[in-house]
Amino acid sequence: MTTTTAAKRSDFMVRAGSAIILFAIAGTALWFGGLAFGLLLLVGGALMLVEWFALVRAMTLSSGAKLLLNIIGPVLALGAMAGLWFIRDQLGMTAALWVFGMVWATDIGAYFAGRAFGGARLAPTISPSKTWSGLIGGMIAALIASATIGDRAGIIGVPLWIGLFMGLLAQLGDLAQSWMKRRAGVKDSGKLIPGHGGLFDRVDGILPVALLLGALAYAGQLSVGTAG
Repeated sequence: MTTTTAAKRSDFMVRAGSAIILFAIAGTALWFGGLAFGLLLLVGGALMLVEWFALVRAMTLSSGAKLLLNIIGPVLALGAMAGLWFIRDQLGMTAALWVFGMVWATDIGAYFAGRAFGGARLAPTISPSKTWSGLIGGMIAALIASATIGDRAGIIGVPLWIGLFMGLLAQLGDLAQSWMKRRAGVKDSGKLIPGHGGLFDRVDGILPVALLLGALAYAGQLSVGTAG
């Protein structure tokens, strides 16, 4: 085994181990809901904001632009946390999985579609690896996740094809974070998660999706026909 191959295998094992631990923690809190899920959201939101503020400090922007971003960060984080908690508490676990599932499906679909079809770059000056085919693949994957998990959760009040829009919104969140990191001159938002970077790197797509769907649920525009 060459040194390069051994290094890649070691990196994969670190990434896989971190992913398993994160999934176990998040899955357990999501299963129990209530206080457990609320505490997870509060801790996660606080850690993400630490990374957000550090990125803003390092970015080459005017003081006014930095002030605006320092206002947007807490609003986005608190809105997303409140949205996720409300959906889990009021609509059930499967409804919360519907939200997460669309974002996870977006990431997976975008990755494989981009690898398989390649093509024109989506935003080469912000994130050179992202392609238009990946954008479309992510949206289609989110649509499939919305239809399948949403049906299981008994989601009513919004069309299940909203997954297309959520897939787009999740990728816009990813692009926005990539822009912040590029302006800050860093590869990752932090070093909290071995092999993955910062927590903000992992939740950039879920933030706008959870904020919007949580607002819809709170306004009574999103509900479930049966308990999730």
